[in-house]
Order: sequence, then C-alpha cells, then structure tokens
Amino acid sequence: MNRTITTRKLKTIEEMRLVQNLEKTVWGLEPIPVHQTYTAVNNGGLMLGAFDGEKIVGFSYGFTGFSNGKTYLCSHMLGIQPEYQLMGIGKKLKEEQRKFAMEMGYDLMTWTFDPLESRNAYLNLSKLNGICSTYLENWYGEMEDGLNKGLPSDRFKIEWWITSERVENNWKPLIDSYDRPFEVGKSELGNPILEWDELHPSTNCEGIEIPIPEHFQVIKKNEPQLALDWRLKIRKIFQTLFDAGYALVNVNRSTTGVHYYQVVKRDTIPLNISEKGEVK
Repeated sequence: MNRTITTRKLKTIEEMRLVQNLEKTVWGLEPIPVHQTYTAVNNGGLMLGAFDGEKIVGFSYGFTGFSNGKTYLCSHMLGIQPEYQLMGIGKKLKEEQRKFAMEMGYDLMTWTFDPLESRNAYLNLSKLNGICSTYLENWYGEMEDGLNKGLPSDRFKIEWWITSERVENNWKPLIDSYDRPFEVGKSELGNPILEWDELHPSTNCEGIEIPIPEHFQVIKKNEPQLALDWRLKIRKIFQTLFDAGYALVNVNRSTTGVHYYQVVKRDTIPLNISEKGEVK
C-alpha cells in the first residue's frame, strides 16, 4: 500500500501524549513524562512527529546538550511504529530534524546506538554521514526491553555535524583498499563468529574494516553466549581504534550475513570545526 507520510513539529501537551502512546508500542516501557518533554521542547528542544493521515507513526525527540563550552542538540529518541519500519521514515525524520536544528542555531547533533545493530549503523553513518569516535561502555546499565535485555548496553555516540562538508556534500573517504585484520567463522547454528585472539588491531593503516553481524538480534535470541562474545570483542576493538585517533565513517554492506564498519583517521574528515569545538 502506498502511503504519504508527513512530518511536523510537535509542541502541545496533547501532542506529547500522542508520542507517549507510540513509545509504549515501540519499546513496551513506561514513556517519558509529558511534563519533561513539554518543558524540553519549549526550551531549546525539538519533537517531530511522522503521520499517516492523522495517525502518528513515528517521532524523534531531542533536547539541548552542553559540553566543554559547546551547545548541541542531543537527539535522544527516534521510534517508528513496527508496521511502518523499513519505509524510510527514520531518515525522513532525521532530515527534518536537521532542518529545524539549523534554523534554531545548532551545528551539531548527537545520539547513541548499539554498535551491533547494523541497520541503525548504516542509516547513521552511510546515509546521514554521521561520524563516531566515542565508545560508551554499558552506558544505560541493565535494560529490560526486548532489544537490549541480557547484554551490557554498550553504545556508539554519533556526532552529526549538520553544516559540515561531510554532511552537506556527502563526503566519503577516497581509500582504494581497507585493511581487514579480523577473520569471521561460523557457529554450529550458522551464525557468524568473530575470530580474534585479543591482540590489538593495527593502528597504522589508512583505513580499516571491522566485521559485525547483519542480524545481531537473531544471534542474541539463539546463541546468547555468542552475542556476548561479539559485544566484548567489538568493545575492545573500537576502544583501541578510537584511542588511536580513528573515527567511524561508513558501513560496507555485503550479502554474506556480515557487514563491515569502515574507520579512518578522524583528522582526515572535513568537519569544518576546530578541535576546541568538539564534544568529547
């Protein structure tokens, strides 16, 4: 069925309640209190809704952040009604969020996502041209929703420099060949295994590709110990690479059940900012 999805800024108490109902549907958890979201969107925050006719089917929510003298929009939540996922609504909401954020005077947006969720990674890095050089270990502590329960809640922190050449001109690294220092095997159930002996990855390469499973939730459901193995190994790899000055810029997708993160040296990315202005 063809649907015309529209988006608009949300500001009223009644609209905040619409978002609450959608939160419950998407995550099955108690939603953010209306008094908090209403106060935030009237004091530098931003709530956007995606609608199929009069029905709300998606939303994005951000509030003002401040760190090291830099103000930015912290894009905290993005949720899509399950039957409306994979329709490009998330990207549409992000693009609208960028437009409004620039009008409000922001040049940076940040948010977090699970390093092992390849679909989110592709949207954030390859489509939106965000970058990441911050690894947050067990950031939210123990979580009880279906997507996160049972594993440390590690997160990547995305930086979306919304007025940069990277974003405005779709800048990509000009690297002929990325180094692939990690092998991937298969479990008895056919799920990918990251074969790595705990040695540090090389930090002298122009660009490096790091594998992640295409369908992490399948692994988590069927082989929870393997899911934990992926979590801990990816944590160590990226903590090492970020400490060495690398940043995530892209996802190289394949048809093998494994995708590859691409990292380059952060100082080669055209962000049009000074190091003093970065969010650490």
